[in-house]
Amino acid sequence: MNIPETSKPRFVIIGGGFAGISFIKQLQGQEVQLVLFDKHNYHTFQPLLYQVSTAGLEPDSIAYPLRKVFRKNKDFHFRLATVSTINAAENTIETSIGNLTYDYLVIATGTRTNFFGNKEIEKYSMPMKTVPQALNIRSLMLQNIEEADITEETEKRKRLLNFVVVGAGPTGVELAGALAEFRKGILEHDYPELEEEEMHVHLLEGSDKILPPFSEKASKKAQEFLEKLGVEIHLNTIVDSYDGTLAKTKDGKEFATETFIWAAGVTGNPVKGINASSLVERANRYKVDTYNKIEGYENIYALGDIALMQTEDFPKGHPQVAQPAIQQGKTLGKNIKRKLKGDTMKPFEYFDKGSMATIGRNKAVVDIKKLHFAGAFAWFVWMFIHLWFLVGFRNRVVTFFNWTYSYINYDRAARLIIRPFKKH
Repeated sequence: MNIPETSKPRFVIIGGGFAGISFIKQLQGQEVQLVLFDKHNYHTFQPLLYQVSTAGLEPDSIAYPLRKVFRKNKDFHFRLATVSTINAAENTIETSIGNLTYDYLVIATGTRTNFFGNKEIEKYSMPMKTVPQALNIRSLMLQNIEEADITEETEKRKRLLNFVVVGAGPTGVELAGALAEFRKGILEHDYPELEEEEMHVHLLEGSDKILPPFSEKASKKAQEFLEKLGVEIHLNTIVDSYDGTLAKTKDGKEFATETFIWAAGVTGNPVKGINASSLVERANRYKVDTYNKIEGYENIYALGDIALMQTEDFPKGHPQVAQPAIQQGKTLGKNIKRKLKGDTMKPFEYFDKGSMATIGRNKAVVDIKKLHFAGAFAWFVWMFIHLWFLVGFRNRVVTFFNWTYSYINYDRAARLIIRPFKKH
Protein backbone atom coordinates (compact mmCIF):
# COMPACT_ATOMS: atom_id res chain seq x y z
CA MET A 1 0.00 0.00 0.00
CA ASN A 2 3.05 2.20 0.09
CA ILE A 3 2.57 3.54 3.62
CA PRO A 4 6.03 4.26 5.12
CA GLU A 5 7.20 1.88 7.83
CA THR A 6 7.47 3.57 11.20
CA SER A 7 8.56 2.90 14.77
CA LYS A 8 5.86 5.32 15.99
CA PRO A 9 2.38 4.13 16.99
CA ARG A 10 0.25 3.90 13.84
CA PHE A 11 -3.29 5.24 14.12
CA VAL A 12 -5.60 4.23 11.29
CA ILE A 13 -8.73 6.35 10.95
CA ILE A 14 -11.64 5.23 8.78
CA GLY A 15 -13.76 8.20 7.71
CA GLY A 16 -12.93 11.85 7.05
CA GLY A 17 -16.11 13.35 8.48
CA PHE A 18 -16.50 15.65 11.48
CA ALA A 19 -15.35 13.02 13.99
CA GLY A 20 -12.32 11.81 12.04
CA ILE A 21 -11.04 15.31 11.30
CA SER A 22 -11.58 16.46 14.88
CA PHE A 23 -9.59 13.47 16.18
CA ILE A 24 -6.68 13.92 13.75
CA LYS A 25 -6.37 17.63 14.53
CA GLN A 26 -5.72 16.80 18.19
CA LEU A 27 -2.84 14.45 17.32
CA GLN A 28 -1.01 16.71 14.88
CA GLY A 29 2.55 17.28 16.06
CA GLN A 30 2.55 14.17 18.25
CA GLU A 31 4.98 11.28 17.83
CA VAL A 32 2.46 9.13 15.95
CA GLN A 33 1.73 8.12 12.38
CA LEU A 34 -1.78 8.99 11.14
CA VAL A 35 -3.33 7.13 8.20
CA LEU A 36 -6.78 8.23 7.01
CA PHE A 37 -9.00 6.19 4.69
CA ASP A 38 -12.06 7.57 2.95
CA LYS A 39 -13.92 6.73 -0.26
CA HIS A 40 -13.93 10.44 -1.12
CA ASN A 41 -10.89 12.70 -1.17
CA TYR A 42 -12.78 15.53 0.51
CA HIS A 43 -14.60 16.36 3.73
CA THR A 44 -18.29 17.16 3.23
CA PHE A 45 -20.08 19.73 5.35
CA GLN A 46 -23.29 17.72 5.40
CA PRO A 47 -25.57 20.32 7.09
CA LEU A 48 -25.45 22.35 3.86
CA LEU A 49 -25.96 19.52 1.37
CA TYR A 50 -29.56 20.61 0.92
CA GLN A 51 -28.36 23.96 -0.45
CA VAL A 52 -26.35 22.16 -3.13
CA SER A 53 -29.37 20.05 -4.04
CA THR A 54 -31.60 23.14 -4.40
CA ALA A 55 -29.08 25.23 -6.39
CA GLY A 56 -28.16 27.57 -3.54
CA LEU A 57 -24.47 26.62 -3.38
CA GLU A 58 -21.92 24.93 -5.61
CA PRO A 59 -20.50 21.69 -4.17
CA ASP A 60 -16.98 23.08 -3.76
CA SER A 61 -18.42 25.55 -1.22
CA ILE A 62 -19.15 22.75 1.23
CA ALA A 63 -16.39 20.25 0.35
CA TYR A 64 -12.70 20.53 1.24
CA PRO A 65 -9.76 18.32 0.17
CA LEU A 66 -8.69 16.04 3.01
CA ARG A 67 -5.04 16.13 2.00
CA LYS A 68 -5.11 19.92 2.17
CA VAL A 69 -6.50 19.95 5.72
CA PHE A 70 -3.43 18.10 7.03
CA ARG A 71 -0.76 18.81 4.42
CA LYS A 72 1.59 20.41 6.96
CA ASN A 73 1.74 17.17 8.93
CA LYS A 74 4.52 14.98 7.52
CA ASP A 75 3.30 11.97 9.52
CA PHE A 76 -0.18 12.13 8.01
CA HIS A 77 -1.08 9.89 5.06
CA PHE A 78 -4.37 9.82 3.16
CA ARG A 79 -5.55 6.95 0.99
CA LEU A 80 -8.56 7.07 -1.29
CA ALA A 81 -10.03 3.63 -0.63
CA THR A 82 -12.88 1.64 0.87
CA VAL A 83 -12.18 -0.40 4.00
CA SER A 84 -14.00 -3.72 3.66
CA THR A 85 -12.93 -5.80 6.67
CA ILE A 86 -11.27 -5.45 10.07
CA ASN A 87 -9.15 -8.34 11.31
CA ALA A 88 -8.84 -7.43 14.98
CA ALA A 89 -6.90 -10.58 15.93
CA GLU A 90 -4.03 -9.52 13.64
CA ASN A 91 -4.52 -5.73 13.96
CA THR A 92 -5.06 -5.52 10.20
CA ILE A 93 -7.59 -3.92 7.87
CA GLU A 94 -8.46 -5.04 4.36
CA THR A 95 -9.11 -2.27 1.84
CA SER A 96 -9.79 -1.88 -1.87
CA ILE A 97 -6.08 -1.07 -2.38
CA GLY A 98 -4.50 -3.65 -0.07
CA ASN A 99 -4.02 -4.53 3.59
CA LEU A 100 -2.50 -2.47 6.40
CA THR A 101 -1.58 -3.16 10.01
CA TYR A 102 -2.40 -0.74 12.81
CA ASP A 103 -1.57 -0.14 16.45
CA TYR A 104 -4.82 1.73 17.08
CA LEU A 105 -7.93 1.83 14.92
CA VAL A 106 -10.51 4.63 14.97
CA ILE A 107 -13.80 4.00 13.14
CA ALA A 108 -15.67 7.16 12.14
CA THR A 109 -17.70 5.91 9.20
CA GLY A 110 -20.86 7.87 10.01
CA THR A 111 -24.25 6.85 8.68
CA ARG A 112 -25.97 5.81 5.51
CA THR A 113 -29.56 6.35 4.38
CA ASN A 114 -32.07 4.09 6.10
CA PHE A 115 -34.81 2.80 3.78
CA PHE A 116 -36.22 0.51 6.49
CA GLY A 117 -35.97 -2.51 4.22
CA ASN A 118 -38.16 -1.07 1.45
CA LYS A 119 -36.29 -2.07 -1.72
CA GLU A 120 -38.68 -0.26 -4.07
CA ILE A 121 -38.22 3.06 -2.31
CA GLU A 122 -34.47 2.45 -2.20
CA LYS A 123 -34.46 1.91 -5.96
CA TYR A 124 -36.58 4.85 -7.07
CA SER A 125 -36.19 7.57 -4.42
CA MET A 126 -33.52 10.27 -4.18
CA PRO A 127 -31.38 10.07 -1.01
CA MET A 128 -29.17 12.98 0.06
CA LYS A 129 -26.16 11.88 2.09
CA THR A 130 -23.30 12.77 -0.27
CA VAL A 131 -22.29 15.53 -2.68
CA PRO A 132 -22.95 13.35 -5.77
CA GLN A 133 -26.44 12.57 -4.44
CA ALA A 134 -27.11 16.28 -3.82
CA LEU A 135 -26.02 17.05 -7.38
CA ASN A 136 -28.34 14.31 -8.64
CA ILE A 137 -31.26 15.98 -6.86
CA ARG A 138 -30.29 19.38 -8.29
CA SER A 139 -30.10 17.99 -11.82
CA LEU A 140 -33.37 16.08 -11.51
CA MET A 141 -35.19 19.09 -10.06
CA LEU A 142 -34.04 21.36 -12.88
CA GLN A 143 -34.56 18.70 -15.58
CA ASN A 144 -38.13 18.11 -14.42
CA ILE A 145 -38.93 21.82 -14.40
CA GLU A 146 -37.42 22.20 -17.88
CA GLU A 147 -39.49 19.25 -19.11
CA ALA A 148 -42.64 20.62 -17.49
CA ASP A 149 -42.05 23.89 -19.31
CA ILE A 150 -42.41 22.20 -22.72
CA THR A 151 -44.80 19.31 -22.13
CA GLU A 152 -48.41 19.57 -23.23
CA GLU A 153 -49.60 16.56 -21.21
CA THR A 154 -51.49 17.86 -18.19
CA GLU A 155 -50.94 14.86 -15.93
CA LYS A 156 -47.25 14.60 -16.77
CA ARG A 157 -46.81 18.32 -16.10
CA LYS A 158 -48.40 17.85 -12.68
CA ARG A 159 -46.04 14.96 -11.85
CA LEU A 160 -43.01 16.93 -12.96
CA LEU A 161 -43.93 19.91 -10.78
CA ASN A 162 -44.95 17.86 -7.75
CA PHE A 163 -42.04 17.61 -5.28
CA VAL A 164 -42.34 15.17 -2.38
CA VAL A 165 -39.94 15.20 0.57
CA VAL A 166 -40.27 12.32 3.05
CA GLY A 167 -39.09 12.95 6.60
CA ALA A 168 -39.57 16.20 8.52
CA GLY A 169 -36.36 16.22 10.52
CA PRO A 170 -33.93 19.13 9.96
CA THR A 171 -32.87 17.84 6.51
CA GLY A 172 -36.43 17.40 5.26
CA VAL A 173 -37.62 20.71 6.67
CA GLU A 174 -34.68 22.62 5.18
CA LEU A 175 -35.11 20.92 1.81
CA ALA A 176 -38.84 21.65 1.68
CA GLY A 177 -38.27 25.28 2.64
CA ALA A 178 -35.55 25.69 -0.01
CA LEU A 179 -37.76 24.16 -2.72
CA ALA A 180 -40.62 26.47 -1.73
CA GLU A 181 -38.31 29.48 -1.93
CA PHE A 182 -37.08 28.33 -5.34
CA ARG A 183 -40.69 28.31 -6.52
CA LYS A 184 -41.31 31.77 -5.13
CA GLY A 185 -38.08 33.45 -6.23
CA ILE A 186 -37.05 31.68 -9.43
CA LEU A 187 -39.96 30.01 -11.20
CA GLU A 188 -41.84 33.08 -12.42
CA HIS A 189 -38.66 34.81 -13.62
CA ASP A 190 -36.91 31.91 -15.36
CA TYR A 191 -40.00 30.02 -16.53
CA PRO A 192 -42.65 32.57 -17.58
CA GLU A 193 -44.75 29.80 -19.16
CA LEU A 194 -45.19 28.17 -15.76
CA GLU A 195 -47.42 29.45 -12.97
CA GLU A 196 -46.05 29.49 -9.43
CA GLU A 197 -49.22 27.71 -8.24
CA GLU A 198 -48.43 24.76 -10.50
CA MET A 199 -45.39 23.73 -8.46
CA HIS A 200 -46.26 21.89 -5.25
CA VAL A 201 -43.97 20.95 -2.38
CA HIS A 202 -45.20 18.18 -0.07
CA LEU A 203 -43.52 17.30 3.24
CA LEU A 204 -44.48 13.90 4.67
CA GLU A 205 -43.78 12.93 8.29
CA GLY A 206 -44.65 9.73 10.14
CA SER A 207 -45.00 11.37 13.57
CA ASP A 208 -47.47 14.00 14.74
CA LYS A 209 -45.14 16.99 14.37
CA ILE A 210 -42.28 18.27 12.23
CA LEU A 211 -38.78 18.46 13.72
CA PRO A 212 -39.58 15.69 16.25
CA PRO A 213 -36.36 16.14 18.34
CA PHE A 214 -36.98 19.89 18.75
CA SER A 215 -39.06 21.71 21.35
CA GLU A 216 -42.80 22.05 20.84
CA LYS A 217 -42.36 25.80 20.32
CA ALA A 218 -39.71 25.36 17.62
CA SER A 219 -41.73 22.66 15.88
CA LYS A 220 -44.88 24.77 15.71
CA LYS A 221 -42.98 27.84 14.55
CA ALA A 222 -41.19 25.87 11.82
CA GLN A 223 -44.52 24.48 10.62
CA GLU A 224 -45.92 28.00 10.55
CA PHE A 225 -42.96 29.21 8.46
CA LEU A 226 -43.31 26.31 6.02
CA GLU A 227 -47.04 26.80 5.60
CA LYS A 228 -46.49 30.52 4.89
CA LEU A 229 -44.11 29.46 2.11
CA GLY A 230 -46.82 27.21 0.71
CA VAL A 231 -45.40 23.82 1.73
CA GLU A 232 -48.14 21.21 2.10
CA ILE A 233 -47.45 19.27 5.32
CA HIS A 234 -48.80 15.76 5.89
CA LEU A 235 -48.30 14.51 9.46
CA ASN A 236 -48.88 10.95 10.71
CA THR A 237 -48.19 9.85 7.15
CA ILE A 238 -46.03 6.82 6.43
CA VAL A 239 -44.99 6.05 2.85
CA ASP A 240 -45.66 2.48 1.81
CA SER A 241 -44.36 2.45 -1.78
CA TYR A 242 -42.98 4.50 -4.66
CA ASP A 243 -42.59 3.12 -8.19
CA GLY A 244 -40.91 6.10 -9.86
CA THR A 245 -44.09 8.04 -10.62
CA LEU A 246 -46.59 7.31 -7.83
CA ALA A 247 -46.08 7.32 -4.06
CA LYS A 248 -48.63 5.61 -1.84
CA THR A 249 -49.01 5.91 1.92
CA LYS A 250 -50.33 3.45 4.50
CA ASP A 251 -53.45 5.58 5.05
CA GLY A 252 -54.38 5.59 1.36
CA LYS A 253 -52.96 8.90 0.14
CA GLU A 254 -51.36 9.04 -3.31
CA PHE A 255 -48.81 11.51 -4.69
CA ALA A 256 -48.04 11.51 -8.41
CA THR A 257 -44.45 12.76 -8.59
CA GLU A 258 -41.20 12.35 -10.47
CA THR A 259 -39.14 13.98 -7.70
CA PHE A 260 -39.35 11.89 -4.54
CA ILE A 261 -36.67 12.79 -1.97
CA TRP A 262 -36.05 10.41 0.95
CA ALA A 263 -34.91 12.16 4.14
CA ALA A 264 -36.70 9.83 6.54
CA GLY A 265 -33.80 8.48 8.52
CA VAL A 266 -30.29 7.13 8.77
CA THR A 267 -28.61 4.02 10.11
CA GLY A 268 -25.03 3.36 11.14
CA ASN A 269 -22.43 2.42 8.54
CA PRO A 270 -20.34 -0.32 10.23
CA VAL A 271 -17.33 -2.17 8.82
CA LYS A 272 -17.27 -5.97 8.71
CA GLY A 273 -15.09 -7.78 11.24
CA ILE A 274 -16.20 -6.41 14.61
CA ASN A 275 -17.96 -8.97 16.81
CA ALA A 276 -21.75 -8.94 16.52
CA SER A 277 -21.98 -8.61 20.32
CA SER A 278 -20.30 -5.21 20.05
CA LEU A 279 -22.84 -3.93 17.51
CA VAL A 280 -26.37 -2.76 18.29
CA GLU A 281 -28.07 -4.30 15.27
CA ARG A 282 -31.21 -2.14 15.36
CA ALA A 283 -29.19 1.06 15.06
CA ASN A 284 -26.08 -0.40 13.36
CA ARG A 285 -23.90 1.39 15.91
CA TYR A 286 -20.94 0.09 17.92
CA LYS A 287 -21.30 -0.11 21.69
CA VAL A 288 -18.60 2.08 23.22
CA ASP A 289 -17.60 2.98 26.75
CA THR A 290 -17.20 6.56 27.99
CA TYR A 291 -13.75 6.69 26.35
CA ASN A 292 -15.21 5.72 22.94
CA LYS A 293 -13.52 2.31 23.07
CA ILE A 294 -15.57 -0.43 21.42
CA GLU A 295 -16.72 -3.03 23.93
CA GLY A 296 -14.55 -6.14 23.77
CA TYR A 297 -11.53 -4.43 22.20
CA GLU A 298 -8.51 -2.68 23.69
CA ASN A 299 -7.24 -0.69 20.72
CA ILE A 300 -10.31 -0.06 18.55
CA TYR A 301 -12.43 3.06 19.00
CA ALA A 302 -15.58 4.39 17.38
CA LEU A 303 -16.59 8.04 17.05
CA GLY A 304 -19.64 10.09 16.13
CA ASP A 305 -22.70 8.66 14.42
CA ILE A 306 -21.36 5.09 14.39
CA ALA A 307 -20.72 5.09 18.17
CA LEU A 308 -23.43 4.25 20.69
CA MET A 309 -22.41 5.57 24.10
CA GLN A 310 -25.24 4.94 26.54
CA THR A 311 -25.38 7.31 29.51
CA GLU A 312 -28.02 8.38 32.00
CA ASP A 313 -28.81 11.47 29.91
CA PHE A 314 -28.59 9.60 26.59
CA PRO A 315 -29.87 6.04 27.10
CA LYS A 316 -30.17 5.58 23.32
CA GLY A 317 -26.82 7.18 22.56
CA HIS A 318 -25.96 10.72 21.53
CA PRO A 319 -27.81 12.33 18.61
CA GLN A 320 -26.35 11.58 15.19
CA VAL A 321 -25.43 15.16 14.34
CA ALA A 322 -22.20 17.11 13.97
CA GLN A 323 -21.61 18.34 17.53
CA PRO A 324 -21.33 14.97 19.33
CA ALA A 325 -19.00 13.78 16.53
CA ILE A 326 -16.76 16.83 16.80
CA GLN A 327 -16.65 16.69 20.60
CA GLN A 328 -16.00 12.93 20.73
CA GLY A 329 -13.17 13.27 18.20
CA LYS A 330 -11.60 16.09 20.19
CA THR A 331 -11.92 14.26 23.52
CA LEU A 332 -10.51 10.99 22.18
CA GLY A 333 -7.57 12.86 20.62
CA LYS A 334 -6.77 14.46 23.98
CA ASN A 335 -7.18 11.11 25.72
CA ILE A 336 -4.78 9.40 23.33
CA LYS A 337 -2.18 12.06 24.14
CA ARG A 338 -2.73 11.33 27.82
CA LYS A 339 -2.49 7.58 27.20
CA LEU A 340 0.79 7.94 25.30
CA LYS A 341 2.21 9.89 28.25
CA GLY A 342 1.01 7.27 30.72
CA ASP A 343 -1.64 9.58 32.20
CA THR A 344 -5.24 8.69 33.06
CA MET A 345 -7.86 9.15 30.35
CA LYS A 346 -10.95 11.26 31.06
CA PRO A 347 -14.49 10.10 30.24
CA PHE A 348 -16.42 11.88 27.50
CA GLU A 349 -18.95 14.49 28.57
CA TYR A 350 -21.26 15.90 25.93
CA PHE A 351 -21.99 19.61 25.98
CA ASP A 352 -25.26 20.15 24.16
CA LYS A 353 -24.93 23.39 22.20
CA GLY A 354 -28.52 23.21 21.02
CA SER A 355 -30.35 22.45 17.79
CA MET A 356 -31.24 24.65 14.86
CA ALA A 357 -32.92 24.46 11.48
CA THR A 358 -33.50 27.02 8.77
CA ILE A 359 -36.69 27.17 6.77
CA GLY A 360 -35.82 30.02 4.43
CA ARG A 361 -34.91 33.67 4.20
CA ASN A 362 -35.16 35.22 7.68
CA LYS A 363 -36.86 32.04 8.89
CA ALA A 364 -35.13 29.66 11.30
CA VAL A 365 -35.69 28.04 14.68
CA VAL A 366 -33.11 27.57 17.45
CA ASP A 367 -33.28 25.55 20.66
CA ILE A 368 -30.50 26.14 23.21
CA LYS A 369 -31.41 24.38 26.47
CA LYS A 370 -34.39 26.37 27.79
CA LEU A 371 -33.99 29.15 25.24
CA HIS A 372 -36.16 28.97 22.12
CA PHE A 373 -36.22 31.64 19.45
CA ALA A 374 -37.26 31.92 15.84
CA GLY A 375 -37.33 34.29 12.90
CA ALA A 376 -34.67 36.62 11.50
CA PHE A 377 -32.39 36.57 14.57
CA ALA A 378 -32.43 32.77 14.63
CA TRP A 379 -31.63 32.77 10.91
CA PHE A 380 -28.55 34.98 11.42
CA VAL A 381 -27.41 32.77 14.32
CA TRP A 382 -27.84 29.69 12.09
CA MET A 383 -25.87 31.39 9.29
CA PHE A 384 -23.00 32.45 11.58
CA ILE A 385 -22.67 28.99 13.20
CA HIS A 386 -22.60 27.21 9.84
CA LEU A 387 -20.03 29.59 8.41
CA TRP A 388 -17.87 29.13 11.52
CA PHE A 389 -17.75 25.36 11.22
CA LEU A 390 -17.10 25.21 7.46
CA VAL A 391 -13.62 23.83 6.78
CA GLY A 392 -11.37 26.27 4.90
CA PHE A 393 -11.27 30.06 4.70
CA ARG A 394 -12.13 30.04 1.00
CA ASN A 395 -15.28 27.98 1.62
CA ARG A 396 -16.44 30.46 4.26
CA VAL A 397 -15.87 33.44 1.96
CA VAL A 398 -17.54 31.82 -1.07
CA THR A 399 -20.51 30.62 0.96
CA PHE A 400 -20.95 34.02 2.62
CA PHE A 401 -20.80 35.73 -0.78
CA ASN A 402 -23.39 33.34 -2.23
CA TRP A 403 -25.72 33.83 0.71
CA THR A 404 -25.36 37.61 0.54
CA TYR A 405 -26.02 37.59 -3.21
CA SER A 406 -29.09 35.37 -2.78
CA TYR A 407 -30.37 37.49 0.11
CA ILE A 408 -30.15 40.73 -1.87
CA ASN A 409 -31.36 39.40 -5.22
CA TYR A 410 -33.72 36.59 -4.16
CA ASP A 411 -31.69 34.44 -6.56
CA ARG A 412 -29.93 31.06 -6.68
CA ALA A 413 -26.84 31.24 -8.84
CA ALA A 414 -26.00 27.53 -9.02
CA ARG A 415 -28.96 26.27 -11.05
CA LEU A 416 -26.86 24.37 -13.58
CA ILE A 417 -27.48 20.93 -15.08
CA ILE A 418 -23.81 20.04 -15.46
CA ARG A 419 -24.23 16.31 -15.06
CA PRO A 420 -27.74 15.25 -16.21
CA PHE A 421 -29.36 12.69 -13.97
CA LYS A 422 -30.61 9.56 -15.74
CA LYS A 423 -33.88 8.30 -14.34
CA HIS A 424 -34.50 4.59 -13.82
